[in-house]
Amino acid sequence: MTGADQETALRPSVQPEAPPRPGLIKAVGQVASGNMLEMYDFMVFGYYAGDIGKAFFPSGNAQAELMLSFATFGAGFLMRPLGALVLGAYVDRLGRRKGMILTLTLMAIGTITLALTPGYDRIGIFAPLIVLCGRLIQGFSAGVEVGSSSVYLSEIATEKNRGFVVSFQSASIQLAVVVAAAVGFGLTSWLGSQTMSDWGWRLPLLFGCLIVPVLLFLRRNLQETAAFEAEKTHPDLREVFNTLRVHWRLGGIGILTAVMSTVSFYVLTAYTPAYGTRILHLGRLDSLFVTLCVGLVNCLLVPAFGALSDRIGRRALLKSATILAICSAYPLMHWLVAAPDMGRLMAAEIGLAVLYSAYNGAAIAWLTEIVPPRIRTTGFSFAYSLATCIGGFSPTICTWLIETTGNRAMPALWLSLAAFCGLVAAFIARPYREPGPSTQV
Repeated sequence: MTGADQETALRPSVQPEAPPRPGLIKAVGQVASGNMLEMYDFMVFGYYAGDIGKAFFPSGNAQAELMLSFATFGAGFLMRPLGALVLGAYVDRLGRRKGMILTLTLMAIGTITLALTPGYDRIGIFAPLIVLCGRLIQGFSAGVEVGSSSVYLSEIATEKNRGFVVSFQSASIQLAVVVAAAVGFGLTSWLGSQTMSDWGWRLPLLFGCLIVPVLLFLRRNLQETAAFEAEKTHPDLREVFNTLRVHWRLGGIGILTAVMSTVSFYVLTAYTPAYGTRILHLGRLDSLFVTLCVGLVNCLLVPAFGALSDRIGRRALLKSATILAICSAYPLMHWLVAAPDMGRLMAAEIGLAVLYSAYNGAAIAWLTEIVPPRIRTTGFSFAYSLATCIGGFSPTICTWLIETTGNRAMPALWLSLAAFCGLVAAFIARPYREPGPSTQV
């Protein structure tokens, strides 16, 4: 048996029938579009962290303002585990479709709060407090967004195309990177860097708010998955917690798997504009353009690697990508900081983005396959949100590492550590199968 055959053999033998191809394409688009908007809002905050820090956390020290802004950015991730448990249980009990509508609504509330809050110079200490509340609402919502959308796509796919179909969840996040960078690039070219720094950073957030009604309409027209409707009963909160407790080892493996995804994502996307401008002293437009290209590469490659994982098995891709990341991250970053320019930043980021795409093309589908089906949304979301509590603070950690050591290549060691976690998980994880007479010990 090949690795792919062994993985397939361990998966549940009874699978709901997938929707016809046109219906599948439509459903993927409806799910991905909403997920794209949610992550777009996150990316805008990361891209303009320096400007947001200046507006809400003025201290006269640019590095301190950046740290406080990234700390607020990261604070939203601390709400993700709570959102994963509360909203995840809601989704596992009442349906994937209802959960995705709720998360989109909460994300819109958080984004409007960020976009419209006056600066510190106008309302004082209330400004950073309101911004923090907006981030916490976003984090609570995002705690289950990736899980609910990934599980939905997993349950409408078949064994033969699950990696490919589920990969569009990750690809939609990369599309958010592209759109956010493109909007920022266009506005900066039009208004100029100084205007963007003063107040123009609010415009990308307002743009995201304007398309929320369209996306809510799209998600309201989603059909519930056959796998969810086939369940005669659905777990209550007590059963969800008990199942999580019994399968705590699976949760640990899920966290290790997702750490590689989350750390790589936030280092290569949310941190790149600040890293390029504040650390490498490159132009804002150059850094945004590199980020746009990274998102585009990931958007195209993640589905390709997802399809490859359907053919050769998830584990082979997970191991290969993590080993290559461990071996290449520091040499690439060291080469970049030796003589930083846009060309080197582009080459280093694209090289790492290819490895991220290979890993994520397999990792998201893999996570849906190692979690017990009855708590699939909660289990996936809780593991992923805990990993995001680590990965989401990557910009803060990278900034601190550089400040402490004076070595501008230190983000590579953070990436390598995350890749090592993913490698360990790839060796010990197994697809979940329901216990039965043949599996009981």
